[in-house]
Amino acid sequence: MGALDGLKVLDFTTLLPGPYATLLLADLGAEVLRVSSRDKYDLVVHWPPVIEGTETTAANAWLARNKKSIFLNLKKPAAREAVCRLIMDYDIVVEQFRPGVMANMGLDYESLRKYNPRLIYCSLTGYGQTGPLSMRAGHDINYMSRSGNMAAAGRKSTGPVLTNMQIADVAVGSMNTVVGILAAVHYRNQTGLGQSVDVSMLDGMIPFNSMDGACFLADHKPVERESQLLNGGGIYDFYETADGQYLSVGSLEPKFFAELCVGAGFPEWADGKMLKTDPGLVKERLRERFRTKTRAQWIKIFEALDACVEPVMTLPEVERDPHINARNMLPLVPLPNTGGRSIRQLGCPIKLSGCPAEYRHAGYPEGCHTQEILSGMGYTPEEIAQLTE
Repeated sequence: MGALDGLKVLDFTTLLPGPYATLLLADLGAEVLRVSSRDKYDLVVHWPPVIEGTETTAANAWLARNKKSIFLNLKKPAAREAVCRLIMDYDIVVEQFRPGVMANMGLDYESLRKYNPRLIYCSLTGYGQTGPLSMRAGHDINYMSRSGNMAAAGRKSTGPVLTNMQIADVAVGSMNTVVGILAAVHYRNQTGLGQSVDVSMLDGMIPFNSMDGACFLADHKPVERESQLLNGGGIYDFYETADGQYLSVGSLEPKFFAELCVGAGFPEWADGKMLKTDPGLVKERLRERFRTKTRAQWIKIFEALDACVEPVMTLPEVERDPHINARNMLPLVPLPNTGGRSIRQLGCPIKLSGCPAEYRHAGYPEGCHTQEILSGMGYTPEEIAQLTE
């Protein structure tokens, strides 16, 4: 039995934030049915490459894992009627349209709760359901920028820099969607009542200013790039090695800094006095010293030390890493309709001892379960064609 067995989710989301949220729910046992349109192009679903011998991309095979998928043309009244019928069974909705889109189709929370008072209806958007920016389009980079986070990120010489992951989309949008839905489920278990859940990616980025944000609200001193302990203003940083690779140094506490000094060949600095009197000199000397050996040589030195020094690894290295594999974070997942083939995918990060995540199957192509689901509801082949074309 999965942790979320019994939860049935109707998923209207696209791109990355919503689909990753419902992937987590599906991995933990929820039954997720994704509703999409034949003619609406989803950038992430079609993100190359296509898996050889299948009709789906690697991205869709991951994000659609453990889910079913149907096509419905929601511009048609009959298709909207089908959604109202599904709501009697799928009592959690996740949607990612701009505010007002679902209401214009009669598929908003107030309309659908009439069919099921226990309905939990989560709306995931960039700027939320209210406020001056609520109707504005945006992407991950925009939410990070408007939150204040990027004003203190990057280098003084270059300005803000991109990361190769979508912080606002995944760490904020997806995770807060899961938290919001499960909080609403708990409330429903206590009261029998559903509710709407409003998740904004910009909202979620505001607390990500963390200590700098809390301090600013107290003293109103702006935070500048490379001026703080955690944004490059101290030794907490990346350091280039002799072979053009990089190490990450997180030696903040005195005991870790002492170990760093031993490994880097500055045992005389281990008491921390030099770091307090001339931190700029310490950092410059560390930069020079790390350039004298290859990354592999430094890894060998620091693997025996408790210094919070780790290599900046590539994805091929991550794939081979013993710890990552011991944690089953790159599981083999069966590919549907391929005669027993499997594909390695990014795993579920939530470890439950009694009901761990399951990887039942990788994602099917979009709309694959249209006939199965709609015919099970009593629709004829002709009606299904009308609902989906």
